[in-house]
Amino acid sequence: MADLKADAIYVRDQSNLRWLTAFDGVFDDEDAHAMVVTPGCAVLHTDSRYDEAFGRAAKGTEVRIDGSRKTHAAFAKAAIGDAAATLAIETSIELGEYRSLEKEFADAPIRMLETSGVIVGLREVKDADEVARMKAAQAITDAAFAHIAAFAKPGMTEREVQIELEDFMLRHGAEGLAFSSIVATGANGASPHAIPGETMLEAGQCVVLDFGARARGYCSDMTRMLFLGEPDERMRRAYEIIREANERVEDALRPGVIGADMHQLAEDVLVQGGFGNKMGHGLGHGVGIDIHEEPVLSPRNKKPLAPGNVVTVEPGIYVAGEFGMRLEDFGVVTHDGFEVFTQSTHEMVII
Repeated sequence: MADLKADAIYVRDQSNLRWLTAFDGVFDDEDAHAMVVTPGCAVLHTDSRYDEAFGRAAKGTEVRIDGSRKTHAAFAKAAIGDAAATLAIETSIELGEYRSLEKEFADAPIRMLETSGVIVGLREVKDADEVARMKAAQAITDAAFAHIAAFAKPGMTEREVQIELEDFMLRHGAEGLAFSSIVATGANGASPHAIPGETMLEAGQCVVLDFGARARGYCSDMTRMLFLGEPDERMRRAYEIIREANERVEDALRPGVIGADMHQLAEDVLVQGGFGNKMGHGLGHGVGIDIHEEPVLSPRNKKPLAPGNVVTVEPGIYVAGEFGMRLEDFGVVTHDGFEVFTQSTHEMVII
């Protein structure tokens, strides 16, 4: 706020609110809360449905709960008071809410300052508690992969495998899913965000599994393949190349390296292996409260990585009409390297 020359900041993004308050087990998916932070106070505005739960969560913290029956805009004006002030707002708020704020402040000496990514930027560096939560989520995810490798077989549909995979995570400690799981067999695997359907698993195919659990408010993310019988030579070669790309990047990750350079390293391995221009997406992304956070390992990130950055490493090869593959781990940049959370093997899993 000092850097912004702002007297207060108005927060509506739900993931930012979860991070700022560190409240566990009280937020749901409803966009029903707002927060005003000033140098001397942090006030969360909610309604009667959440007032009691938030009140309990706030005990012993520096967050004050306001359950008054008023609009978020009216709450913001009351929290700031009548003195001349600069209020930072997130550019992610809806236009209708922005108009409400304009109307509320029409006769007040308040200047609104549009900001983008302020709190998201603070969230880039994870602390030890956040890392522990993501490791817990990943432990569930690793267990789910071991289970599904023993469960899946030719004749099942992608959707059947998805249901079993997600059910296992929910029954073994996940409070929810990090995202809707991808199960894509054969040519469907060439679509990085394929939606599982009624396509059957068949012998000779490669099945892409991209999934993650949510535990203690934080996400995990991993991708592995199942090979239905011995793969042909081209699929085997493709897998060797994405494994090499994954492991070379993970060995290179450390503070000071550039996200764009890590992406390029993976691309270079793919080119050298004969699969140039077969990835098409960024090498990796941040993970935390949200499944996609900053920083990213992609050509658009020219900033050096820092200790505490949590990122995925997920090189892929997609051959339209034939097959797709992706090998994804995630972990944290440490002071001297990269600690991988994912414990599932990099060896080919042939069933």
